[in-house]
Amino acid sequence: MRLYDSARRAVAPMAPTGPVAMYSCGITPYDAAHLGHAFVYLAFDVLTRRLRDDGHEVRVVRNVTDVDDDILRKARELGVHYLDLAARELATFERDMRLINLLPVYAEPRATGAIAEILTLIGRTFDEGIAYEVDGYVYFEVAKFPRFGQVSHETRARMVELAAEHGGRPDDPRKRDPLDFVLWQPSLEDEPAWESRWGAGRPGWHIECSALALRELGETLDVHGGGRDLAFPHHECEAAQSESVTGAPFVRHWMHVGLVGFDGTKMSKSLGNLVFVSELAGRSEPAAVRLALLAQHYRADWEWRDELLAAARSRLATWRSTLGGRESGVLDDVRAALDDDLDTPGALGAIDAAAHAGASVHAAAALLGVTL
Repeated sequence: MRLYDSARRAVAPMAPTGPVAMYSCGITPYDAAHLGHAFVYLAFDVLTRRLRDDGHEVRVVRNVTDVDDDILRKARELGVHYLDLAARELATFERDMRLINLLPVYAEPRATGAIAEILTLIGRTFDEGIAYEVDGYVYFEVAKFPRFGQVSHETRARMVELAAEHGGRPDDPRKRDPLDFVLWQPSLEDEPAWESRWGAGRPGWHIECSALALRELGETLDVHGGGRDLAFPHHECEAAQSESVTGAPFVRHWMHVGLVGFDGTKMSKSLGNLVFVSELAGRSEPAAVRLALLAQHYRADWEWRDELLAAARSRLATWRSTLGGRESGVLDDVRAALDDDLDTPGALGAIDAAAHAGASVHAAAALLGVTL
């Protein structure tokens, strides 16, 4: 198998020697997960299925960010406890992911369940001299990590812009550098707080994933990723803080998935231009929704159109018409396509050709997680 690695900016061989350690950045459950989220987790699901098909044990960890600025702000607006909000949205998310036949993950840990590990990791960065404290805030000092930028390859100016867009506050006067990022921060009066050596507070966003990944999967992950918009600052900061304390490469393959748009703009909770799996499954069977997503290459940015669902329904009907047909070599063609940087459109094309020739495509469709 060859898989694109964002850090190397190239398709590179993937040859795991033991259980495949895979970490997918999960949702912050403060609002409904949309089709863009589903597209990310579907890509990891297809990769998992192919690796297992090839005989590998795969351990997929997908975290839940159940304490951060977004969820606390939304809970405050709604007048509910932040964990109650998280529980409600997580239940909706898991229902939608089952609709499109995602495999269960190895672990789905929550940030609030790893405060001890988070504090230990922050303590290690502090003790190594790569973090500093001001007024109860602990910051990672990017000047102490020369490889900062290795994941995203953004210019410094662009990093500052992106940090501001994602709430990183590059204008914070407490920082030694605008790109320094928060590891620990004091909590507001109505926010959850945990005791630490720097005072009562809560973790920053990036440190949560590092602590969970290291705890669940070890120092080096075979695959880590999420949506393309997470490359900076989230994944860049994860790599810096993790490698600073372990001295080991954090990730072998950074897997970043394209963004899904609707009405000419990237789907965004803040804009409200969202399409939901449950909505589409209410208009068509879930297998067609999965098939519509598989028709897009995982690294491509694309836009949802209702015609995609109609095309998926037609394709599904054609595939099902071959259930009593002869066996063919299409399964090997599908494997070859997936081994070429998860080329799901190519895999669908191979199945289409076999189906039009009257061959059975049941096993090939099953490898893609499509039930006929």
